[in-house]
Amino acid sequence: MAGPLRRRLPLLPLLLLAAGGLRAAERSGGSSSAMEELATEKEAEESHRQDSVSLLTFILLLTLTILTIWLFKHRRVRFLHETGLAMIYGLIVGVILRYGTPSTSGHDKPFSCSQEDRPFTTLLVNVSGKFFEYTLKGEISPGKIHNVEQNDMLRKVTFDPEVFFNILLPPIIFHAGYSLKKRHFFRNLGSILAYAFLGTAVSCFIIGNLMYGVVKLMKLVGQLSDKFYYTDCLLFGAIISATDPVTVLAIFNELHADVDLYALLFGESVLNDAVAIVLSSSIVAYQPTGENTHAFDAAAFFKSVGVFLGIFSGSFMMGAVTGVVTALISKFTKLHCFPLLETALFFLMSWSTFLLAEACGFTGVVAVLFCGITQAHYTYNNLSVESRSRTKQLFEVLHFLAENFIFSYMGLALFTFQKHIFSPVFIIGAFVAIFLGRAAHIYPLSFLLNLGRRHKISWSFQHMMMFSGLRGAMAFALAIRDTATYSHQMMFSTTLLIVFFTVWIVGGGTTPMLSWLNIRVGVDPDQDPPPTNDSFQVLQGDGQDSARRNRTKQESAWLFRLWYSFDHNYLKPILTHSGPPLTTTLPSWCGLIARCLTSPQVYDNQEQLREEDSDFILNDGDLTVTYGDTTITANGSSGPHTATTNLDSKRTKSSSEEALERDLGAADHEVTSRGTRLVFPLEYNA
Repeated sequence: MAGPLRRRLPLLPLLLLAAGGLRAAERSGGSSSAMEELATEKEAEESHRQDSVSLLTFILLLTLTILTIWLFKHRRVRFLHETGLAMIYGLIVGVILRYGTPSTSGHDKPFSCSQEDRPFTTLLVNVSGKFFEYTLKGEISPGKIHNVEQNDMLRKVTFDPEVFFNILLPPIIFHAGYSLKKRHFFRNLGSILAYAFLGTAVSCFIIGNLMYGVVKLMKLVGQLSDKFYYTDCLLFGAIISATDPVTVLAIFNELHADVDLYALLFGESVLNDAVAIVLSSSIVAYQPTGENTHAFDAAAFFKSVGVFLGIFSGSFMMGAVTGVVTALISKFTKLHCFPLLETALFFLMSWSTFLLAEACGFTGVVAVLFCGITQAHYTYNNLSVESRSRTKQLFEVLHFLAENFIFSYMGLALFTFQKHIFSPVFIIGAFVAIFLGRAAHIYPLSFLLNLGRRHKISWSFQHMMMFSGLRGAMAFALAIRDTATYSHQMMFSTTLLIVFFTVWIVGGGTTPMLSWLNIRVGVDPDQDPPPTNDSFQVLQGDGQDSARRNRTKQESAWLFRLWYSFDHNYLKPILTHSGPPLTTTLPSWCGLIARCLTSPQVYDNQEQLREEDSDFILNDGDLTVTYGDTTITANGSSGPHTATTNLDSKRTKSSSEEALERDLGAADHEVTSRGTRLVFPLEYNA
């Protein structure tokens, strides 16, 4: 009909109609463009509002968690930790957002790009002459193409996994290293390293191999709908081997549980996180040659081992070097006169360690952990009194908020994450594999360690460590970092359930377990367990302090005792305002260098800078310090004044010695000499 009608119309009316149509099209085009701009502005305003609401949601969650924590502490409730509360509140908000908010967008339309063989990170789309930029969010399986999230609010509260790694994890890991109780940590250093390195590797491979059997079973019964390789199982073993007994340690700290048990658990969890993340990176780097990229290849295996050692050692060095640089800056500048600038520099240098390691291809978790330990050991001594308090409180607050934020997001993610794959067989198998992996981690290693320990790891300690293998923030962050494939999505969903179970059930049972295992509580952190005949010998007349030092000399890790002498004589004087002057420890021909590197505060500072490790790590060699024309040694004299200690604890002092001790403020076994604290070793029968 359209063709005949057009032919019957005269030519002039057609031209007039065409001209009118063009003008109408121009007017409609201009109005439509204005309407599009208005719609774009409204969308931007709505997006900004939703961003504000999503952040406000998490702030309200944290506020509610803090108030509930106060109530629990006031009522002395210990069956649920603050992280468990944060997860519960996150679950409640997740349910409200999932089922209580309507869908606000329904205009997603799939476009076909059959000519391309790979996805693009950024895509420019031409819509009616206007170009729009789109970024890659991830792969969607064909079966779920019509189930893409249509709720903009739920999309807003789903964070990029890099937010966890670059913003939330650094203060958590740094605080663990910065607040480390060095005395008990280094006393059990050998055992902690064994649990963290060897134990984590054993747990990873046991869990990985058991889960591979579970995957084979799932394939046999028809419950596996996509590919799940052996390397995926090993990756799951590495992810889930990252323990985070934050609930147990908080209860230990509140009840003042046995300090050695606390040190073993805390030290293992700190280093275990670092080992787990490097181990997962090594497994991802496993790439056999040939057609089957998931088969065993010896060359690829040893390459992965090399990657593990390279990443860990490189990250360790980067963290330590950053801490040393910060210590040198704080020592040789006058920043201590400006506490605000000093604190800001300390904060930025510490945080940048994580980002620098990640940018260089290393692991930021390992780097920032050892940066925290180095900062606590060296830089802390150079800070002003105000900056010491500020840095401690700053990272404690950041650690608290970041940790509770992550646990709140865990509860939220159970309902807002759109790629969950829950398999009952895989979940049950994972719980069994974790139990067996933890048992193989704790008991055999404890047996081997007890062969060389004077103070044995008792069965009650081993049972408590077995019970305390909670999973938390690190396992969650590792699992959510890559959820692109079917196997990784199933691993993430299972990890989330494991974290829920361990935090709620295992964390809530900590206090009854302590009572059932008869583990000491209410212990002074500086108090040692009662002496036993097979652990150490108390010399008559030495007193409690002497016995404690004698015990720690025998039980401190030999590696740390070797390192301590070098650190005390050379590194501490170079990097801090404490320690003996380098003029007394370096050879005489290094006098110029020694005077340049030695801080004037070493001579002028009358206030003793306490070294947390120097009062318990005793060296087999002698310690010597020159004070003016007087040389004080640990086991003899090389000047007019002496202080000696023999096996029978008989101390002979001249009147001049007593006067010197009064001037230096010395105790029975300690002489403070111009910023240097000496501990005289007691002889003992091995």
